[in-house]
Amino acid sequence: MSAAASDAHAPARPDSLAWLHTARFFTTAAQLQHLPTHDKPEIAFVGRSNAGKSTCINTLAQQKRLAFASKTPGRTQHINLFAVGRQGETDALLADLPGYGYAAVSREDKLRWQRVMAQYLATRANLRGAVLLVDPRLGLTELDQALLEVLRPRVEDGLNFRLVLTKADKLSRAEGAKALSIARLNAGGGSAQLFSALKKTGVRDLADVLWDWTHADSPETPETIAARGDV
Repeated sequence: MSAAASDAHAPARPDSLAWLHTARFFTTAAQLQHLPTHDKPEIAFVGRSNAGKSTCINTLAQQKRLAFASKTPGRTQHINLFAVGRQGETDALLADLPGYGYAAVSREDKLRWQRVMAQYLATRANLRGAVLLVDPRLGLTELDQALLEVLRPRVEDGLNFRLVLTKADKLSRAEGAKALSIARLNAGGGSAQLFSALKKTGVRDLADVLWDWTHADSPETPETIAARGDV
């Protein structure tokens, strides 16, 4: 599908940050079967515990504590859904998946949660896109690679995917360019960008992407990515 054809099916984009500012808590669930059934598109945020996932979500929503990392390991092992939409209407949901790689949880609990998360990413019918957050100073870890393998079949089938390099303010310009170049190679079928909550780098870019993902009739293609000028 050409970029022009894709754009013809998508509503005109409003202020994407104002749209995300409407985000509010919707529900939480420890098991996939406990999530409500609905027909709205979902965007999943995934990443290691220290990748800055909660900070990213809060920055996009311009709210300080919409998403937060609990110090209680049991509480972190939930899928948290946040509804987005103006005037109390819900036209999309953000799915905040627990950070993986945490050390204060038993191996049994880690494996249980990994199964839940993999099942969600592999089977959630209305999952429209996934955002993988990575600290570029660490690069893609073994756990990140494992998650990419879970996502790969769905991305190949058209699931939108964005690799977001957080904490970009801690990199020099040259380091950022190098990290982004590597991320593009690892995004396999998706796109990549730098992000800094401190300096607001890439915040509007990501907000625009989330709006486009949830308000288009079809997933992104390389042509629509190029036409939009994504990094």
